[in-house]
Amino acid sequence: MRRFTLRTGIRWKITLAIAAVGALVTIALSLVVHSAARVSMLGSAREVQLERVQFISRNAEAGRKPPMGAKLNDPELPAELRQKAQSGRRGTYIQERPHGVPEVWAAVPLGNGQVLSLHTPFRESADLLPDLDRALVIGGLAAVIGGSALGVLIGGQISRRLRKAAAAAQRVAHGDPDVRVRDAVGGVVRDETDDLARAVDAMADALQQRLEAEQRVTADIAHELRTPVTGLLTAAELLPPGRPTELVRDRAQALRALVEDVLEVARLDSASERAELQEVALGEFVSRRVKVLMPEASVRIVADEIVSTDPRRLERILGNLLANAARYGRPPVQVDVEGRVVRVRDHGPGFPEALLREGPSRFRTGSTDRAGVGHGLGLTIAEGQARVLGARLTFRNVAAPGVLDRSVTAAGTPAGSAAGAVAVLWLPEHAPTATGSFPALKLPPG
Repeated sequence: MRRFTLRTGIRWKITLAIAAVGALVTIALSLVVHSAARVSMLGSAREVQLERVQFISRNAEAGRKPPMGAKLNDPELPAELRQKAQSGRRGTYIQERPHGVPEVWAAVPLGNGQVLSLHTPFRESADLLPDLDRALVIGGLAAVIGGSALGVLIGGQISRRLRKAAAAAQRVAHGDPDVRVRDAVGGVVRDETDDLARAVDAMADALQQRLEAEQRVTADIAHELRTPVTGLLTAAELLPPGRPTELVRDRAQALRALVEDVLEVARLDSASERAELQEVALGEFVSRRVKVLMPEASVRIVADEIVSTDPRRLERILGNLLANAARYGRPPVQVDVEGRVVRVRDHGPGFPEALLREGPSRFRTGSTDRAGVGHGLGLTIAEGQARVLGARLTFRNVAAPGVLDRSVTAAGTPAGSAAGAVAVLWLPEHAPTATGSFPALKLPPG
C-alpha cells in the first residue's frame, strides 16, 4: 500500500513552527496575565471594600445611621462570611454570578452582636478585563504575524541556500567537475548548510579522483594491448590459408576493434574531446552515409536543415545505431530526418528493459549469445559522441499493433510488448564551441 506523502518547503515548515510556538506562548501568557490581573483587581477591591465597611462600622457604633448599601444582619450575606463575622472576625467574600458581574462583600462584627455588611458589584470585571483581553488578543496576533514573517525570511534564506546546493549537486552528478557546492551556496554566516556543502564537495572530489584513476587504468590497458594486438594481426596474415586461419584472423580483428572502442570510450570519458564543426545539410548527409553503412536501410527526409556539427562524429553515431539495429533488430531498418532530429528504427524485439531504464551500459549487449555479436560498447560510444556534439540521444520501443504504446525514454518505465526499437538523435540548435562550451546568444535590442 502506497503511503501518502505531503511535500512542503522548509520555508513554510519553519514559518508554521514559529507561528504555532508563537500562538501557544501567546495563549499561555494571555491566560496568565488575565488571571493575574483579575486576582490583583479583586484583591484591591477586597481591601477597599473592607476599609469602607470599617469606616461605616465606626460611624454606626457612634450612633449614626449606616449609609445606603450597608446593612445590619443582611439576610443575603453569604453564610461563610456571616459565620466569620459572628465569630468576631472581619472578612471579605467574592460572590460569583452565573451570568452577571461578581459582587464583593465585606463584613465586620459590631459590639452589640450585630453584623454590618456591604456589597458592591465588581464592575472592573465587566469594564477593564474585556479591554485587557482585547489588548492581549491584538498583541498575540501581532506577535504571531511578526514571527511568521520572520520565519518566512529565515526559512526563505535557508531554502534558497539548499536549492542552490541541490542545483550544484545536480550539475556535479551530470558530470561537471568544476562545480563546487560550497561556492554555489555562498553566504557569510556559517551553518549546517555549509557543512553539507563541504561534505558533498569532498565526496565529489573523491569520486572524481576515483573515476579519473579508473579511466587512466582503462586507457593504459588499451594502449598496452594495441602493440601485441597489431603483432597478432600481422602474424595471422602470415598463416597458411584455411579455416583455422580465418578463425584466428576474425578473433584478432574483433580484439582489435574492442581495443579501439575501449580507447575511444576512455577519450570520451576524459571530457577532452572537442567537436570540429562544419555546416552540413543533415538530410543529404544522412542519406549519403546510410547508403554506404547499410544499403538495405530506407531513408525518409521529412524536413531538411543546415546544421553546424562534426561530420566525423555524426557518422560515428549513425554507424553505431545502424550496427546495433542490424545485430539485435530485424529488417526493415528505417532512418527518418526531420529538421535537427534523426530517428533510426528497426522492427525487432526492442531495446532491453535495463537499457530503457538506465541507459547504455558498457559490455552489456542484452543478448545471451556473446559469440560474434559485439561487445556492448556501440551505444555507449554513440551516447558519448552525442555529448561531444551537445546533442541528446534517447531510446524507446514501439508497441506491437493492438497493444497500448508504453514506450518511454531511457529515464522512464520499461516498455511492454514491443515491435521495434527507435533511437532518436536530437541535434542542438547551437553547437558547442572548440572549448566545449556553448556560444553566448546575443539577444536583439528592445
